[in-house]
Amino acid sequence: MPYAAHPVGTHPSTTASLGGIHVSSSASSLQVEAFDLVIFGGTGDLAIRKLLPAMYHRFAEGQIDRASRIIGIARAELNDASYRKIAREAVLKVDKNAPEQRLEAFLALIHYRSLDGRKDAGWSEFAKFIGEKPDNVRVFYLSTSPSLFVDLCQKLGKHKLNEGRARVVLEKPIGTDLGSADKINDDVAQVFDESQTYRIDHYLGKETVQNLLALRFGNALFEPLWNAEHIEHVQITVAETVGVGHRAGYYDDSGAMRDMIQNHILQLLCMVAMEPPSSMAPDAVRDEKLKVLRSLKPINAARTPQLTVRGQYRAGASEEGSVPGYEEELGHPSNTETFVAIKAEIANWRWAGVPFYLRTGKRLPERLSEIVVTYKSVPHSIFDQDAGALAQNRLVLRLQPDEGVKLWLTIKNPGPGGLKLRHVPLDMSFLEAFGGQLPDAYERLILDVVRGNPTLFMRRDEVEAAWRWADPILDAWTDSNEVPRPYTAGTWGPSASVALIERDGYTWNEEND
Repeated sequence: MPYAAHPVGTHPSTTASLGGIHVSSSASSLQVEAFDLVIFGGTGDLAIRKLLPAMYHRFAEGQIDRASRIIGIARAELNDASYRKIAREAVLKVDKNAPEQRLEAFLALIHYRSLDGRKDAGWSEFAKFIGEKPDNVRVFYLSTSPSLFVDLCQKLGKHKLNEGRARVVLEKPIGTDLGSADKINDDVAQVFDESQTYRIDHYLGKETVQNLLALRFGNALFEPLWNAEHIEHVQITVAETVGVGHRAGYYDDSGAMRDMIQNHILQLLCMVAMEPPSSMAPDAVRDEKLKVLRSLKPINAARTPQLTVRGQYRAGASEEGSVPGYEEELGHPSNTETFVAIKAEIANWRWAGVPFYLRTGKRLPERLSEIVVTYKSVPHSIFDQDAGALAQNRLVLRLQPDEGVKLWLTIKNPGPGGLKLRHVPLDMSFLEAFGGQLPDAYERLILDVVRGNPTLFMRRDEVEAAWRWADPILDAWTDSNEVPRPYTAGTWGPSASVALIERDGYTWNEEND
């Protein structure tokens, strides 16, 4: 029997009290079919820091069949034993108290093969190794540079590893513009059918993002008010305190627009703005997301200066102390943006006239990802002036670092002395409400691939629609020859980003919610 925190198929319950509200939950750890997870780029940062620990946590919960295999692939000359040592260190870094017997059982699933996506050596032997377990679901995770996607897929196709229940996972970015994305998708499609292709965006695996669906469509309270008649504006912020570090080479060819806005943030916008799907069937959900992307108002060269701000951090201070500027980290001058703010609009009946403010950047004061939905003010206040100001209702969905939901309401301050108003939140932290360690997004998404559930993955037409909206902005920035606006590390970006939202009478949500 697999080592598990609780027996497979059972549903342990937890109960928490949130300001007098009692929340009960039950969690299921249903085992998935035996699978082979092949991680190309198996010695890379994503594999070591996220993918291997994610698989250990699912194994510890009893969800991974012992007939499964996790196979790291890279060019480095390692063997199973040396890769298992790397995997052990990766797991202990995030779970230093991992029981030795359970950890050894997990490491028994780990294997390694040295392969080069552009050379033939070793591929026949690898195909034979995979063929030893013909009944396993095959998941090929391409955690590599996008420039290797096509070569790797062609090698897999040449050795017939794309047949049967084989799936390929593509890490973002899918191209650098619409043309390059189409080329990658066309070439991958020569080997893997669209139904076999999973374009991963780990933000869609976060608990809060999925809870947004439950919040909107599972409660009569929100959906009737989820429209332009009641909502004033929406903010989506993904802020990082770190610089580019070892990703400087990749990042300089990408920038914040390609790295964050075109994929992560647009996906979050889709989850906020989509119409109710007919069901939770994968294509029912993705059809509605696609409609949002196609409804985004184009931002052409004439509108780009008024609706977008791009910045680049200079030397300043952060949690690490004094930090260098972007160009100092990079080692040469660059016009690549490390900060972007955009005012977007959705041209449909539900959202006409509601601005969506999108913001992301590196070397900002706080690491956070959140969605803030601000409702319109009440039309008339019945309270005396000395009762205090009426604040607008806000729904704050925090994706990181502390996943949860806050609904800000106006109530009477308790006690005698007249009616005094206070603005307070109904606060639900997922960690406090349900206890234990919340699953990482990759834990959920990888097992969804094994199950063959593409709901939380991007379809090809979504990728294309996102690039069609982003490309004119990128082209306008390139054609203008304007350098990104400087901002000091440890601040909230260029002052122009403040002006972007304040000219509409709003402010960025920067209070410590």
